[in-house]
Amino acid sequence: MRASWSRVIFFFLAFTLSARAQDQLAPKIAAPDWGAYQDETVKMMQEYLRINTSNPPGNELAAAQFFHRFFDEAGIPNTIYEYAPDRADLYAILKGDGSLRPIVMLNHMDVVRADSNNWRKPPFSGEIANGEMYGRGALDMKDEGLLQAMVMIIAAREHLPLKRDLVFLATSDEEVGGTGSTWFLQNHADLVRNAEYLITEGGANLILPRHGTIYGVGVAEKAPFWIRVTATGRGGHGSIPLADSAPNRLVRGLRRVVDWQPPVRLLPSVEQYFKVIAVLEPEPRAAQFRDIRKALEDPNFARQMSQDGDFNYLLRNTVSLTVLQGSSQTNVIPDTAYAELDVRLLPGEDPQAFLAQLRNVVADEGVQVENISRLKPPNSSSANTSLYKIIEAVAHKYNPQALVAPTLNSGYTESQMYRPLGITCYGFNTLEVTEELDSAEHAANERVPVEKLRRGVKMLYEVVARAANQ
Repeated sequence: MRASWSRVIFFFLAFTLSARAQDQLAPKIAAPDWGAYQDETVKMMQEYLRINTSNPPGNELAAAQFFHRFFDEAGIPNTIYEYAPDRADLYAILKGDGSLRPIVMLNHMDVVRADSNNWRKPPFSGEIANGEMYGRGALDMKDEGLLQAMVMIIAAREHLPLKRDLVFLATSDEEVGGTGSTWFLQNHADLVRNAEYLITEGGANLILPRHGTIYGVGVAEKAPFWIRVTATGRGGHGSIPLADSAPNRLVRGLRRVVDWQPPVRLLPSVEQYFKVIAVLEPEPRAAQFRDIRKALEDPNFARQMSQDGDFNYLLRNTVSLTVLQGSSQTNVIPDTAYAELDVRLLPGEDPQAFLAQLRNVVADEGVQVENISRLKPPNSSSANTSLYKIIEAVAHKYNPQALVAPTLNSGYTESQMYRPLGITCYGFNTLEVTEELDSAEHAANERVPVEKLRRGVKMLYEVVARAANQ
């Protein structure tokens, strides 16, 4: 009994000390002249958007030099690693007392290309109209990179107490080849290997009509596992049909593939996601979402979920037919025809086992099914961490009605490259956007509301300040 009471007293004291430490942080978080810092954030964001880092070719060195100047002025040690002509990564560190492991803020400096003919404002202008700042990368992800840099600057200027090192890492080529993070991890993994947490893209905070705001914290991503399906057969003149031609065999095999649904596999984080968003649904669906595992045992409910594009990808590996190639001439039956499939695998999936499943579905020994991409094994991070709880608490402080839920991203993020080092990686952004604004990512008229940018820097600073001290 005495030992049990000792444990109770120990945990009570630990909780009390942690709460007291967080209370002591509150004045440090409130102390900065936020109006001035928010004005600086807007100005620097405009400057950053004016640096054209369209990939290809990237030219991220110019963006790295922008951050280098930014950090030098604040006295923050930083290094540019130019690993190829005009391509570079930038690493900066603000040292803590070392009592806790570091936290990394990761972002990429490259953006996708923009056709200026379709934009209301020039895509590399940073121009503000109707309270919104236009620019390629305004949402993906120069906004988050600039906010992360501002957090470093404010922490340095305000002498924020830190138990963890704060690490800022800006990489190149995320949008195309991922060479920036690949090079950094091959050559300087020691600079981040000891980190406990990493924050990067992969979170989305959507303002939904009639439902409020959902903060999605990306805890996992599906991995691309691209497949080529190749059929062979006797070629000939198009005027004489061949029942067993390569295109016919290919189409028959593909028909079986597109009609196939891989089996449901419910991840714990996805189960938690459904439980959180259940409040948005009417009954009886709300009850089904609260116990999604049991609900999926009902074939009718499982079929409804499979037909819903917003939910289907969360529950299984997915297959999308994206490429079809046969003859280049209408009157020629080719002796070879192929298709390509965009397969996305859940974390923990065995790619070779999936490939075997797919071959069984095609069910034709004359049709070859092979992987054509280098698989980066999908992985995930637990939502049961102090950082996740801090994100949840700060989100509710700034938006008490918001829902915060762990999310599985259908696309790939660089988190997958850093988790194998033992780092808990989250996709998290502090900017709230409407679905209409969110749809402008990688599209024309990408933009960010200025007031959300101003609010976002203060919110991210609070998340990082609290996370850096517990």
